[in-house]
Amino acid sequence: MKGEARQVAFEALRSVHRGAFADVALDRALRQTKLAENDRRLATELLYGSIRRQRTLDALVDQLATKKSQQQPPDLRLILHLGLYQLRYLNHIPASAAVDTAVELTKTNGLSGLAGFVNGVLRQYVRLMAAEPTVDPLLLPVDPVSRIAVQHSYPDWIVQVWIDQFGDRATEQLCEWLNRSPQIDLRINPLRTSLTAVEAAFQEAGIEVCRVGALPQALRLPPGAGAIHNMPGFAEGWWTVQDSSAQLVSHLLAPQPGETVIDACAAPGGKTTHLAELMQDRGIVWGCDRHASRLRKLHENSSRLQLQSIQTQVGDSREMSQFIGQADRVLVDAPCSGLGTLHRHADARWRQTPETVRELSQLQRELLTQAATWVKPGGVLVYATCTLHPAENEAIVQTFLERNGDWNIERPELTHAAAAFVTDQGWLKVLPHLENMDGFFMVRMRRSPQLSSFLKI
Repeated sequence: MKGEARQVAFEALRSVHRGAFADVALDRALRQTKLAENDRRLATELLYGSIRRQRTLDALVDQLATKKSQQQPPDLRLILHLGLYQLRYLNHIPASAAVDTAVELTKTNGLSGLAGFVNGVLRQYVRLMAAEPTVDPLLLPVDPVSRIAVQHSYPDWIVQVWIDQFGDRATEQLCEWLNRSPQIDLRINPLRTSLTAVEAAFQEAGIEVCRVGALPQALRLPPGAGAIHNMPGFAEGWWTVQDSSAQLVSHLLAPQPGETVIDACAAPGGKTTHLAELMQDRGIVWGCDRHASRLRKLHENSSRLQLQSIQTQVGDSREMSQFIGQADRVLVDAPCSGLGTLHRHADARWRQTPETVRELSQLQRELLTQAATWVKPGGVLVYATCTLHPAENEAIVQTFLERNGDWNIERPELTHAAAAFVTDQGWLKVLPHLENMDGFFMVRMRRSPQLSSFLKI
């Protein structure tokens, strides 16, 4: 069965390298075979781990292989990635099993003539580690950017962006944290239950959840807790899955019962449903998205959580004029490069580029400018992203404030759950390696009660 798990991981990994998204490729591969739960977990770990560590594994292959990199068939390199990932990062798998199953994969997938090559490369790594266990056989570049990028497996440009903001040491810590398997947080629905009641239900089911800081609705699941839909209270709408830092965003907007609130980029709806909960399901929450298909998940979760105040609008939020001057509060949880959630989206670090960041920042400016017109005088807007790139965060907000004098940053009160993350500039940054939750940027802004100028594009 262990060989089957590796075959599933290999097939999914090959699909990703041909352009598929990792989660889609894995789901497709898993549906084509029947694996025990332990083997499904192994296949998942092998796929996501090999993608996250791709650059490091490539560097090892290039150093260990006796044939030049360009002479290796692409599938062979992927098999070497899977083998080296197990040898380097998975302590619970014996080295002999990792080597033998990699050789088996080579034969099973039409590369029998290279089975000896695979065996030689992997056993060479095992010998190097056995000879000097405290010395890493990976040869690293000298300059800090490339050294961190190769060691922790990131593109140079991402590491440079983070070094410019946080320095070398913090960047290494951030890179290491984002290479961990993601944790799962729950957001309790206070309209249906309480934090204490859900804790008790999970404890009775043998699942030891824990609370997360000062967040009033957050519980964290232990690793390997099981299938989400089988857990206590899921079908009853007691809770939904949402990372703790994402929960901070809706708390920062702080919607009140009876208000009109608009979520400009709603799908799949985690924050939209949270806003409705915070409003005690009284008032109107508009969830907007360009694609009706992406709003289906919002409708499903809204129904499961038994929320009545949510309405949806299909369309491009940059072109919605019907909401001008209608909202008490607006959330712009903008599409972004996702650099704060790379542990959840293993392939995102290889898909994003400086060019995609420039394109996203233009989209973010346009969304923020239009959504701001929806806010009534004296109303509130929160701009948020799950990235850690200043071109998508600080630069967007600074430009907006410079062009629109009727808006000012409003800090949360000291007792607010988000107060601990406020910077000197007034916006909030959640750094994963410091807070043990997804990376986020968010800022709360208030429109002047007296409008003295028009918003400028």
